[in-house]
Amino acid sequence: MLDQNSSYFGLIMVFLLILSIGSCNQAQYGDISPLQFQVTYPAEFGEEGFDGRLLLLISNNDEKEPRFQINDNNHTQLVFGLDVENWKPEEVLVVDGSVFGYPLGSFAEIPPGDYYVQVLLHKYETFNLSNGHTVKLPMDQGEGQQWNISPENLYSTPKKVDIDPLRPDKIAVELDTEIPPISPEEDTEYIKHIRIQSDLLTEFWGRPMHLQANVLVPQGFDKDSPDRYPLMIFHGHFPKTFEDFRTEPPSADPDDGIYNARFGITGYQYIQEKEAYDFYQQWISSDFPRFIAIEIQHQNPYYDDSYAVNSANIGPYGDAITYELIPHVEELFNGVGEGWGRFTYGGSTGGWEALAVQVFYPTEYNGCFAACPDPIDFRAFTQVNIYEDDNAYYDRGDFRQVARPGRRNNKGQLFSTLEQMNYRELALGSHTRSGDQYDIWEAVYSPVGENGYPKRIWDKKTGEIDKEVAVYWRENYDLRYIVERDWETIGKDLEGKIHIYCGDMDNYYLNNAVVLMEDFLEATTSPYYAGEVDYGDMAEHCWNGDHENPNYISRLRYNTMYLPKIKERLKRTAPKNHRLVNWGI
Repeated sequence: MLDQNSSYFGLIMVFLLILSIGSCNQAQYGDISPLQFQVTYPAEFGEEGFDGRLLLLISNNDEKEPRFQINDNNHTQLVFGLDVENWKPEEVLVVDGSVFGYPLGSFAEIPPGDYYVQVLLHKYETFNLSNGHTVKLPMDQGEGQQWNISPENLYSTPKKVDIDPLRPDKIAVELDTEIPPISPEEDTEYIKHIRIQSDLLTEFWGRPMHLQANVLVPQGFDKDSPDRYPLMIFHGHFPKTFEDFRTEPPSADPDDGIYNARFGITGYQYIQEKEAYDFYQQWISSDFPRFIAIEIQHQNPYYDDSYAVNSANIGPYGDAITYELIPHVEELFNGVGEGWGRFTYGGSTGGWEALAVQVFYPTEYNGCFAACPDPIDFRAFTQVNIYEDDNAYYDRGDFRQVARPGRRNNKGQLFSTLEQMNYRELALGSHTRSGDQYDIWEAVYSPVGENGYPKRIWDKKTGEIDKEVAVYWRENYDLRYIVERDWETIGKDLEGKIHIYCGDMDNYYLNNAVVLMEDFLEATTSPYYAGEVDYGDMAEHCWNGDHENPNYISRLRYNTMYLPKIKERLKRTAPKNHRLVNWGI
């Protein structure tokens, strides 16, 4: 056995060894790497120079191109991003170890090995806004604000590269492909695509801006008929055409063996086609209620939709949709043309929009059906109370901190933290320009910053919350707060119109805000809200009120599942000379 001095000596040697190992690791995986990627593009893509976000994408597999492998789960590959301005053809742009990345923060953290490398330029356009600011943002090109497929973006052919972050390699990459344009959808007998230039949005953005309604036309529609139709607005993300409607029987194989990881089943393509065909058969049946259904294209330079409200950063989309697009569609297809004949529904983003437009335009709509809505009370902004918490990413105590979860399954197993999800967005775009979820909330809800871009609700790197911005959010977009604050004014106009549904194990913790909204609604008097809040037991995102069918079925039935409730509402509110067809009221 060693004596006491020998023990001390041994402890000192162990300590020095640990320091040595730590020093080696710092040298290998520290903040600085001599590795560089030198990126160019040829003059054939244009002589004038480009602004945008240059994305370096690195993958350890060739299952698909690296640009399609960036996500919020453990299988994500690597992305590093930096802004470029007036980048000229043949000019060498260097991406080095100082560039921020996700999920690894720097080149120095990349384990040595063989990788597939791809570079993509997400182009920006200059906007001279009506508020006096000039900003550079990606204009949608008909794809619904998806950076990896947006037409006119440039990318390189993936190539295999041996990477060692300790070697001072200079790896040349040339952008060699431009994403081609997307052809607009053609009209059919039942589906029409109505596009208008919005005067309100054009004035705000300083260039022509458009809205589109993908319209499902009622069976038997005759412009010269005195018949009138209620309008059902299916809110949600960018729809290329009207979804979930098919005039041909299913062609997919029900036994295709293709596994759907989200729902844990195979043959889902067949299920989708069958549901769409079943809806068509209902649509043309002799006794089906006749109505107009629309899905709206309101993509913009920040996201695949606008959240359907007026915003200091995105513009007056609420007014443009409510007072420009909707009356135009109703005029073309014999809509009722008044608030009693309009209903909204949708899930997730669409759920928030359905409720928001009902709240902000209480007499222009006669009922909303909001499924799994994005946070409707910012005391539960997913897992953050933006008014009381100091940090969005961590719940901090005196001696330890816990990372806030961002996404889970219905058993509570964690997929991503809020910090990880926001770091991905930060790599994809600065100044709220990632085109993704937390950035669009910021773009819609925040005031305009001094630089013309949205003010940050929290520091994107540290998670520290800006309480002044939080107050702005509360006063303008916290739907529970606004409904409670203004109930004496708007309560009568909202009576019987609010219906909210959410799974109690929503993947993004959206049920927490729904509970807070329900607490207020159930306490209302003069009048009582007289609506509905319902929860799906152990149900994930995006449960919509169907207790009989699994989510993979009910999510395909939005256009029919609320019709009984809408019929009851119309019985109470439609005028006697309503001229509605097949509603039995």
